[in-house]
Amino acid sequence: MPRAGSAIRPYRTADLEDVLRVWLDASRIAHPFLSAEFLLAERETIRDVHLPSAESLVWVEAGQVRGFISLLGNQVGGLFVSPEHQGRGIGTRLVDAARARHGALEVEVFKENAIGRAFYAKYGFAELREHLDEATGRPVLQLRCSAS
Repeated sequence: MPRAGSAIRPYRTADLEDVLRVWLDASRIAHPFLSAEFLLAERETIRDVHLPSAESLVWVEAGQVRGFISLLGNQVGGLFVSPEHQGRGIGTRLVDAARARHGALEVEVFKENAIGRAFYAKYGFAELREHLDEATGRPVLQLRCSAS
């Protein structure tokens, strides 16, 4: 369970380093099939392209960002929780907040990402299709969760 004093709030530029740290730490665990070089390059893209163009919400606890979700409309561009804080309902609360704003949600997740796939399946996302990710050549699943 999240601790007292925890909150979801909109992302601020002052959160950038915390968000990038959470993303990299969680990505290393969820995506062991991606090279360190790829992750470091993607970190720059997230900083320079994805975060500025997305609506992002952060989970803050004890003054630190512990997780975040980034949205492009109803598309989840990223959902990451710091590894030491996973399994406490933070991801669920972030998706709940996104659904409250946008209703039905879609997300793409690497087929090899067992952690992400298990989370989305438990939440109620259903598979729509599978395709290959252009940047990595790895299979990706497109998932959808209805509004209700």
